[in-house]
Amino acid sequence: MNYCLIIDDELPARRLIQMYLEAIPDFEMVASLANSIEGYKYLQENSVDLLFLDIKMPLMTGLELLKSLKNKPKVVLTTAFREYAVEGFELDVLDYLVKPISQERFQKTISKYLHLQEITQSNTHQKSTFEDVYIFLKIGKEQKKIYLNQILYIEGLKDYIKVFTAYEMLIVYERLGFMEAKLPESKFIRVHKSFIVAIDKMITYSNDAIKIGVAEIPIGRIYKQNFISQIEKYKL
Repeated sequence: MNYCLIIDDELPARRLIQMYLEAIPDFEMVASLANSIEGYKYLQENSVDLLFLDIKMPLMTGLELLKSLKNKPKVVLTTAFREYAVEGFELDVLDYLVKPISQERFQKTISKYLHLQEITQSNTHQKSTFEDVYIFLKIGKEQKKIYLNQILYIEGLKDYIKVFTAYEMLIVYERLGFMEAKLPESKFIRVHKSFIVAIDKMITYSNDAIKIGVAEIPIGRIYKQNFISQIEKYKL
């Protein structure tokens, strides 16, 4: 369920938005308030998913309310004045609806909100999934569980490798090629015959080297083009 709050000093405008919301499954209006002061008090005690907010209101404008909130829901500005659009989007609002609001235009806003929710949920799921992924690596006579999101980079040394995490350095009896095949290519990349790095752990990079923490990892000539392609692919 998506919980919605309407703040507008015009009763007909509030009723119109309420009517539009009632026609959409999984959207519920939890309150309809006539001014920003009431809205501010409500939001201090309650959380909502989507706020429909008028701009020109007495005592406190909608933009003033928006600037005063620390934890903002997704906000749709509703107003008869187009000139506030730039300032509204600078405050990272979801959309800007100009009165009178048609049902078709309102539905586009809802579709935009739902699309954003899908992206957010997908990214959260992917992050959660990766944080749970681990691999067992042979260290001495034991197999040790290593969570992939803790790996900074891996250095290959003939028949064994050094795995550097944020907490320790582990000597593992495996070849670098084995690790390259096991690690997800969206998270790790081989940048040198002797090095694999975690893409999201990079601090800086140049044509010749990558910095992770205090370590400087060289970029091999034959790996450079693939490295640049991967960076562009994942928009880092």
